[in-house]
Amino acid sequence: MNELKLQKDKWEKVQLGEICKLEYGNNLTDKMRKGGHVPVYGSAGIVGWHDAPLTCSATLIVGRKGSVGNVFYSPIPCFPIDTTYYVQETKCKEDLRWLELFLSYYDLRQLNMATAVPGLNRNIAHLIEIPLPPLEEQKQIAALFQSIETAIEQVDGQEKNILNLKNQLLRELFGEKQQLGNYLNENDFEKVKFEQIAFCISERVEPQKTTLNTYVGLEHLDPDNLVIARTGIPDDVIGTKLKIYKGDIIFGKRRAYQRKVAVSHFDGIASAHSMILRANEKYIEKEFLPFFMQSDVFMNRAIQISEGSLSPTIKWKTLASQEFILPKKEKQKELTEVFKHFDITREQLKHQKTTLKNLKQKLLNEILG
Repeated sequence: MNELKLQKDKWEKVQLGEICKLEYGNNLTDKMRKGGHVPVYGSAGIVGWHDAPLTCSATLIVGRKGSVGNVFYSPIPCFPIDTTYYVQETKCKEDLRWLELFLSYYDLRQLNMATAVPGLNRNIAHLIEIPLPPLEEQKQIAALFQSIETAIEQVDGQEKNILNLKNQLLRELFGEKQQLGNYLNENDFEKVKFEQIAFCISERVEPQKTTLNTYVGLEHLDPDNLVIARTGIPDDVIGTKLKIYKGDIIFGKRRAYQRKVAVSHFDGIASAHSMILRANEKYIEKEFLPFFMQSDVFMNRAIQISEGSLSPTIKWKTLASQEFILPKKEKQKELTEVFKHFDITREQLKHQKTTLKNLKQKLLNEILG
């Protein structure tokens, strides 16, 4: 903050409509939908790349309908569609990055004037009062936040790369080749039924009658993440639930394509739309089972055996009879350590990303609050 040397006493207060005009986005015709090098923006972000007519080289896009209030900056020629507003230039050459920063902080969703389909009224948006530092300060502040955003994107990319590497290793490990480099060959694998390696725990609990204070619904589980980052409380739910113990696996048996598997680090209760599983340690390493369940081999089979069209669900009896080829138990411990290393690294990157986002919000509050 001190390095920026902001002179807030010299900042002006202006209405958005005084310095720019929100223009309506355009229809994207079928003739334009050919693929290409021009990013096409909707209210939720880039919806495709086409050889569409261009706007100017730098454009501010604002969600007008649907995902109201999202704000994007395109440094290259782009095409905003009719669910957006856009700003090509300002009357006094205000920095578009500064407007992006302020409008994102302002939260335009509070101006939603529609009921069925969210919408942003242009005339009302033009009345928003905006703090206007000198142009040089605008650029300095925008550059600071752009550097933070770049750092967040880099960490996000690293996290995705780690996940891709882990999934690639899982595919190789449980694929048809039955080998893993020089470490495993076909003699190190065996065919097992799922009921041999896992028990299904179906202990029932009434939420209003339990002394347990933690509830896990499928909405609390993140795809491809064994860590439970969010929970609820039993008072928030009704109907019979499943009891979980520390170390149990919670598997989303409903809509398995959402790839929800997590390991509980507490005693609690879980949604009846989940399946509570516990490793049979005679045949499988306890910590290896959840990693196997994250693999494409397991998930694809889970989707395949799901029953029902609207909310496809897996029956334990059907899952129990499924056969899989797994590394033998004596090989599983070392493999588990490899997968745990991937997850630890991902969690460290998630923490870095959270720290950067908190820093950004803290600075926003100090500068614009």
